Amino acid sequence: MTRISFDRRRAVRAFSALLAAAAMGVPAVHAQQPTQAPADLIVTNARIYTVDDSRPVVSAMAVRGGRVAFVGDQRGAMVLRGANTRVIDLGGRTVIPGMVDAHGHVANLGSALANVDLVGSTSVEDVVARVTAKAQGRPAGQWIIGRGWDQNRWGNTAFPSHEKLSAAMPNNPVVLTRIDGHASYANKKAMELAGITAATKDPEGGQIMRDANGNPTGVFIDNAMGLVSRVVPPLSRDEVKRNVVAAIADAQKWGLTGVHDAGSSAEVLSIYDELGKAGQMNFRLYAMVSGGRAESAALDQLIAAGPRSGINGGTLWVRSIKLYSDGALGSRGAALLDPYSDDAKNTGLLVSDPKFIESISVKALRAGWQVNAHAIGDRGNRVTLDAFEAALKQVPVADHRFRVEHAQIINYADIPRFARLGVIPSMQASHQTSDMYWAGARLGTHRLPGAYAWRSLLNTGVVIPNGSDFPVEFVNPLISFHAAIARQDADGWPAGGWYPEQAMTREEALKSMTIWPAYAGFQENELGSLSPGKYADFTVLDQDIMRVPASLVLATRVLSTWVGGKAVYENRVP
Repeated sequence: MTRISFDRRRAVRAFSALLAAAAMGVPAVHAQQPTQAPADLIVTNARIYTVDDSRPVVSAMAVRGGRVAFVGDQRGAMVLRGANTRVIDLGGRTVIPGMVDAHGHVANLGSALANVDLVGSTSVEDVVARVTAKAQGRPAGQWIIGRGWDQNRWGNTAFPSHEKLSAAMPNNPVVLTRIDGHASYANKKAMELAGITAATKDPEGGQIMRDANGNPTGVFIDNAMGLVSRVVPPLSRDEVKRNVVAAIADAQKWGLTGVHDAGSSAEVLSIYDELGKAGQMNFRLYAMVSGGRAESAALDQLIAAGPRSGINGGTLWVRSIKLYSDGALGSRGAALLDPYSDDAKNTGLLVSDPKFIESISVKALRAGWQVNAHAIGDRGNRVTLDAFEAALKQVPVADHRFRVEHAQIINYADIPRFARLGVIPSMQASHQTSDMYWAGARLGTHRLPGAYAWRSLLNTGVVIPNGSDFPVEFVNPLISFHAAIARQDADGWPAGGWYPEQAMTREEALKSMTIWPAYAGFQENELGSLSPGKYADFTVLDQDIMRVPASLVLATRVLSTWVGGKAVYENRVP
């Protein structure tokens, strides 16, 4: 008997034994499936938009160890049920991946929650009344801080002058930041403490607004804001920490599971690290290190130390630098190629030398850092793209993912450059619906086709991570989702949308708040979709924003917010 025939006979006997065992109901060892550990959480009876093209809509999901273990139907999910598995029947509610604001200001939001809230103020008299009410009981000499005024929403859209504020608050210094963070409004007492007089010169990249006699009116644009802010007593570290914790809780209430913090100070970064190490950071923070000219020396040290990603249990990423090209459109600080249509002598402000942006970009490319530069006007965007292009010629890097933050007004010739250079336009859809009432007066109709031009950019092949720029805009991310698909305000104005050809589809709008921010933060393998292996960050909504009429999107409530499979916010209102 040959060896081959012996092996064949042995194989036949083994196969026959397997058949016999199966017929008797005895499990065969080699036919067993590996036992899977039970899930911690199973969500059923839901409409789950995964933002995963392989299974875009499912009805159930299982979570184990803070990550997605399964997405599919209820039968498949319940296979993973164990004795201690929590099972939630959502009664047909909608689930989306946790929304991420790709451009917010966490510490500033915390300060705004603690200080005078001027959002929605209707006049300088309303501003003064709010300040006076908040200052009740404050001792003389104590600073009063506020934020949120916007003269474009007043009957008189001119910048305010300090007289009414000074008369109401003669003994307390007051400084109030404009809603966009690019202008401040101070009373006489604050200017006296700062030593500001008619002889004070405008700093580079800033402007002191003056009356006909050259006296400061109390409004300071962009880099001139520092003339006052430098004498405001800084918050203690404990106060900053309380503000950060309050801001994160507020963000979670609106369905956010993470934020790209656009300009974190060293102190705020240390607070994020401290909270994460203590297990008190149930949030994903992609921190952009503030990189203005004043911080350049410290920035060099940070760049040399190298980037950090997903530390403290995937709660903190520190691998990007925030630079600043120009100011804001609302305060006429955005740098334009041609003068403002409503201010013929003004083309805005470049707050940083383009060569500085180029030099930091070169250092960042060599050390593996991302650069995210604020640019709003068409000149601001062009010089930023020029600086990035010059840096990339010196240090060619394929997957750098440099970003332009805002990219609001772009000359049509520059739109294709984003895709060509691999630069991501990080935009905030709610800016369009806030600015559309007066943008035409600022820019003239000839520049509006390049304003908030999402479709034109998307058609070149780029992605657009969405956000709010809070506290410039309201935190609620559904405002930006609605703006992206409708280009209308909450009242449905204008009919048909403002330049509706630039709108996003709903699928794009959802991606702009989930997987596209993840890509913009080098996190797409960890976040952004409900795919097996990724963090189980998700938001439960009481309406299906992918199917309800656009007019109902803003009526949608967040029922719960989950980070790593744990509820960090639950709406108790029935």
